[in-house]
Amino acid sequence: MKTMFALLLSALALAGCNTVQGVGKDVKKVGEVVESAAKR
Repeated sequence: MKTMFALLLSALALAGCNTVQGVGKDVKKVGEVVESAAKR
């Protein structure tokens, strides 16, 4: 459930991003969230 919520928030953040650099930061953050969830 927490993972789904984190992914939803990440998707919304990606949708709000309008620069290539910003997308890179958002993708990195999504990876960190997924990695954190996988460790639990």
